[in-house]
Parts: sequence; structure tokens; C-alpha cells
Amino acid sequence: MSNHRGLSHPGIYFYAFGSFTAGLFDVLWGDFDTAHQPLQAWGDHIPGATVFAYITGVWMVAASIALLFRRSERAGGAALAAIYFVFSLFWLPRFYTAPHYLGHRTGIYIGVFAGTGIELIAFAAGVLLWASTERTEQSDSSRLVLAMRWVFGICTIGFGVQHLMNINLNLEYVPRWLPPGAEFWVIVTGVCFVLAGLAVLTGIFDVLAAWLLGLMFLIFNLTILPTYIFAHPKGHAAWGGNAYNLAAVGSAWILAEAAKGRRSGTT
Repeated sequence: MSNHRGLSHPGIYFYAFGSFTAGLFDVLWGDFDTAHQPLQAWGDHIPGATVFAYITGVWMVAASIALLFRRSERAGGAALAAIYFVFSLFWLPRFYTAPHYLGHRTGIYIGVFAGTGIELIAFAAGVLLWASTERTEQSDSSRLVLAMRWVFGICTIGFGVQHLMNINLNLEYVPRWLPPGAEFWVIVTGVCFVLAGLAVLTGIFDVLAAWLLGLMFLIFNLTILPTYIFAHPKGHAAWGGNAYNLAAVGSAWILAEAAKGRRSGTT
């Protein structure tokens, strides 16, 4: 791989800003975002959780700033990949506890997987940014991009299946004023996620699909997610949801640049 800034515009800026604000919110609240960083899934009284939250917040802020500079971009990508992977581990107990309390339904497992997936696509973006500045053999580069593409594609399909299998649970996320109805948009969004995931996995229109996926995430930031801040201005999860979604925007566009670079023979 050659050391260049191809992945840095514009995806890296959304990814860095979303990660920066997510970390900043952890510091301001002195706690983890329970909706997106569910450490409490491992227990209600974990020793040192507050200190861990502060360390995590500072880590994310510092890593996000590092992404903006050429000399530290690789370290920033690796640091964010590591912390997002840790966050994905936070979700693991819910594969047992959620079905235990809510019932052993496929939709419950898919819902937990989708929660894990938002961490894993951010992890994949961090790995791609780390790799984009490292000189490696072209074959190693292609394998790494392929692996992260599979992570991203499977998780994106998971988002879509979650929408389609839990339509009623997702109705609240659609503005009531939006015609022709909330159920229609939940289904359309689910189908778009599935199609985007399949495109990423197969390599058919994968670059276009990743760019459009990032655009869809951005539309969520502009239309739906801010309403939760107005409704719950003191809620960590409301602010964290907006931050995580911005990181998802950047993650999709980072993948698009990586896939485009792979086709042109550079990453």
C-alpha cells in the first residue's frame, strides 16, 4: 500500500468527528453510552467503570485528532479500531440475556447482532485507515480490504434484516409527518440496507453502494436523530446516537474509497 490521503476525504472527517464526539460525551457524562457501549451487559456494578469511561473517552478523542495528521493517521486508525472492537465485545452477553428475557425469537438475536454490527463497521473503517498508510504487498492489501468488506457487508445486511423482522420496533424512528407512512419507510430502509450489504459482499456496484449507504446514514443525522436530542437533551444515548451515526457515515465512505483504490491497484 502507498501512503496517501485517498481515504481521508471526506470519509475520514466524518469518522473522526463522530468518534471524537462519542469520546467527548463519554468524558462529559463520566459514563458509557448504554445504547451503544453497553458495558452494563456484563453486570450492573463493574469496578472502575467510571474511570474506564474517562480513559475510553480520552482515547477516542486523541485517536480522532491523530487521524487528521499524516504522521499519526495510522496510529489513530489502529487506536479507534481497537476501541470499537472492545465495544463490540460489550454486546456479547446480550446474545444470552436478551433472548432469556425477551424470548428466543430470531428477531431478538438479529437485533443484538445489529447492535454489535455498528461497532464492527467502525472497527473495519479503523483497520482500513491503518492499512492505507502502511506499505505492504498488494496481495496482503487486497486480502485485508476483502476481509473488512465482508465484515461491513454482513453487518449491513444485519441492519436490514433487523428492520424487516422488527418493523413495529422501528416505527418510532420515522417522523410521523413523512408520507406515505412509517411502515413503508422502515421496509424501504431495510431493503436498502440488505441491497447495500449484498453489493459490498459481491463487489457488484460496491463503491456506489457504500457511498449511498453513507448518504443514507447522513440523512438519518439530518432528519431523525436530532429529534432525540430535543426530546432528551440530557440523555447520553441521544447525543451518542448522533455521534455513532456520523462515524457510520465516515465508515461507509472509507470503505468506498478502499474498494475504489483496490480496483485501481492502490489502497
